[in-house]
Amino acid sequence: SASAALTCATTGAQAADAPPAPADELRVFVGQPMKGYQLTIGDFERSAPLTGDRADSPPAPKPESPNTRISARRSGKDGARDAVTMSWQDTWYASLRVTGDTPVDLRPYLAHGTLEFDINVKDLSQGGLSFKLACGDGCERKLNFLLPGRALEGQGWQRLSFALSCFHRDGDDFSRVTLPFSVETGGRGELSIANVRVLRRGQPNAVCPNYRTESVTPSPLLQSWSLDWWMPRHEQKLAAIRAMREAGKNPSVVFIGDSITQGWEDAGKAVWAEHYARYDALDLGFGGDHTENVLWRLQHGEIDGIAPKVTVLMIGTNNTGDRQDEPTATAAGIRRLIDEIRMRQPASKILLLAIFPRDPKPDGRGRRLNNEINALIRGFADGEVVHFLDIGAALTNPDGTLSAEVMPDWLHPSERGYRLWAEAMNPTLLRLLEVSR
Repeated sequence: SASAALTCATTGAQAADAPPAPADELRVFVGQPMKGYQLTIGDFERSAPLTGDRADSPPAPKPESPNTRISARRSGKDGARDAVTMSWQDTWYASLRVTGDTPVDLRPYLAHGTLEFDINVKDLSQGGLSFKLACGDGCERKLNFLLPGRALEGQGWQRLSFALSCFHRDGDDFSRVTLPFSVETGGRGELSIANVRVLRRGQPNAVCPNYRTESVTPSPLLQSWSLDWWMPRHEQKLAAIRAMREAGKNPSVVFIGDSITQGWEDAGKAVWAEHYARYDALDLGFGGDHTENVLWRLQHGEIDGIAPKVTVLMIGTNNTGDRQDEPTATAAGIRRLIDEIRMRQPASKILLLAIFPRDPKPDGRGRRLNNEINALIRGFADGEVVHFLDIGAALTNPDGTLSAEVMPDWLHPSERGYRLWAEAMNPTLLRLLEVSR
């Protein structure tokens, strides 16, 4: 009897000390944000809480457009004020976030859980759409939903359900999630959101890419700001190659990359004419490209039918800046591109450039990620076909900071930046051209 009493007392004490079982669902935003959280709208730098019926994001000191607007208002789905409607126009980036200072533990929901919400896409013909969840510095995942989102336009209220694991990467600390839901957009559009929940057991009805293989899975660039020009630029490059062949010309040098490489046609135009026009050089830089977008272009003819002596490759900073891919994933994408170039251009030397510094200071997260990628891809050089070159020191100040004179936006070179690029790269490039004769 005494033993039984002691057992019951001990069991009772353990039960009293045990943490409560997690709820079957977390009501992230159901009429109101969950306790300790609020709805916020804004862009990269400015935000405003939705505490009443309407909120407008403060205008930027120097907006990209005088017509830029970001706003949110209370609206209804099943009740008078149980939804929120977000509208935006002429903006590079806008978001509607559920944010709080007290982290929420989503670990019990990860294995079989879902993030579910109702959405009414009213206008997305000129807008973008992504969903994001974040758990601190370096712990976030964004899912691009542009094309499926546009397919929902005018369809009324729809329920979307994503596996919670879509937003989790190995090493992420889901015990401290401070951004359990965010809608990210750009361009112009309007949509409504209601009934945002995290369920312990749910049935997904929307798919997400595997973050481990996204960088090596060929795909066109799918962004609201790129749909109108990305594919036409690809076709223009194919036409330019055909015209060169018909004229009996062949590019001795091909540059492959993203907007930094495309900038040879803009800020770097004069430097290009001075140094590379004599080689009938071809610029295959496309703004916004990730490694998988370049892979798609290569597999669709952009280096077929030509015989460059040297292929200059620099890619990866959008994997870093847009998705914050793990350095190993970005490096795998670059490795895949090298293999593709070697298969299609076996006689070409490959000059693999380290990804340029980004962020004004050397301790910025983007800079650190790029440095880690560079440390990995350095090992891809074999000294015969693939040659690695890091010219980052030529673009930065002695203390590692970036100068606005060289990179006005801390990412894209000015004309001076392109001149520094050419001066630092040319000795290696000319040596490879000489060897390839």
